[in-house]
Amino acid sequence: MTRGRRSRIVATLGPSSHTPERVAELARAGADVFRLNFSHGSHDDHARSYANVRAAEVAAGRPLGVLADLQGPKLRVGTFVRGRETLSQGAPFRLDLDKTPGDSQRAPLPHPEIFAALRPGADVLIDDGRIRLRVESCTPDHADLRVVSGGVVSDRKGVNVPSVILPISPLTAKDRRDLSFALELGVDWVALSFVQRAQDMAELRRLVNGRAAVLAKIEKPAALDFLDEILDLCQGVMVARGDLGVELAPEDVPVAQKTILRAARRRGIPAIVATQMLESMISAPAPTRAEVSDVSNAVYEGADALMLSGESAAGAFPVEAVEVMDRIIGRVERDPRWPGLMDAEHAAPDDAYQDAVPAAARVAGAAARVACIVAYTSSGSSALRMSRERPLQPILALTPRMQTARRLALVWGLEPRIAGDPADLDDMTSSALEAALASGLAQPGQAVLIVAGVPFGTPGATNLFRLAYAPRRR
Repeated sequence: MTRGRRSRIVATLGPSSHTPERVAELARAGADVFRLNFSHGSHDDHARSYANVRAAEVAAGRPLGVLADLQGPKLRVGTFVRGRETLSQGAPFRLDLDKTPGDSQRAPLPHPEIFAALRPGADVLIDDGRIRLRVESCTPDHADLRVVSGGVVSDRKGVNVPSVILPISPLTAKDRRDLSFALELGVDWVALSFVQRAQDMAELRRLVNGRAAVLAKIEKPAALDFLDEILDLCQGVMVARGDLGVELAPEDVPVAQKTILRAARRRGIPAIVATQMLESMISAPAPTRAEVSDVSNAVYEGADALMLSGESAAGAFPVEAVEVMDRIIGRVERDPRWPGLMDAEHAAPDDAYQDAVPAAARVAGAAARVACIVAYTSSGSSALRMSRERPLQPILALTPRMQTARRLALVWGLEPRIAGDPADLDDMTSSALEAALASGLAQPGQAVLIVAGVPFGTPGATNLFRLAYAPRRR
């Protein structure tokens, strides 16, 4: 089962979608990677979901990726005497470490790390930014603020501090337990929430130790200041527009999205665009025109994958949401203007030796009008470099490692399949042509471009490409 589109779909599993039957339906509808959201559900729930994905993988006849999304630190205000209070614009308000329930003049904030980082003039947001407070003075145990945007605030609402780098690790004790469990399951990707600095990703990579690919969720404005350093330690990135949209001005979010996508493209690592893509389909069978435009724009920008969150996890129409996203992506990629956008920008080579062959293969493939490109890859790096070139032909990524194939399910344009390392150049050619025909990506008599490295099975040794023709049936 191959897909007639280049951008991929990530579907979050949850109460609406975690059964064996529903996971299989989502895979048939076009989901490529399934997200386990560790902010919700038990380890037993996630274990059952993982097993259901692996069963759906067999039925679908193609590798499916699994992404474990760690919750990260949740900063919350404490409780109020009456459960809720109204804060008036311009009024003074205090946040402190005192656990006594709050009122209209103060509230507990049980996070000393916030007070350690606050400075006068900093903003504190409560309840996804609905309440905005500005720091006038602060000490290690309290902050006196002024209400900039008032309203009703209630118990344990989330707190954001957009302009401050907090001295905390994004890996909580819960995250470490969840990470250990996810790695034991065998997930293919691990996403770290609330990344602020490169050190955060370094810590995750040390813990994962190569057992999965690691991905940074960019949802803190501070992360944008260190984006290059963070991405240098990532194998993927997510534009997490939910919290990012709380802490950034709304008009800045699309600019941040483009910045992150371009930075990921330069490095040849997959980028996911996430949050509220088809939000109305949580309760409606069809999306709004604005949502369709949002999804389309991400495809025009060359995003590797688009993610469904509540739409597939808890919505009334999870399968329909995947089907709609599949149709939108396919329609954009049939636009005569889309190829020009994919070809408009190519990254400078990171490694002149390893990048030369994929770059030349893209040009040769266009000139020879090949049906598909077959990329032999062990670690996945050769296929990733080929994808970064954004050729218009589908890329059949042949690898002997199931772990590699599942990771590559997230990547733009790649159709990963399991195949052994070829014995020699003739075996390479015949095996590639057989795989291209079997997958339906090439027809008898069509040209196929083969990209590989000699000696075979050596990671990162892409050093040849060959043009061959699929044999005609007798």
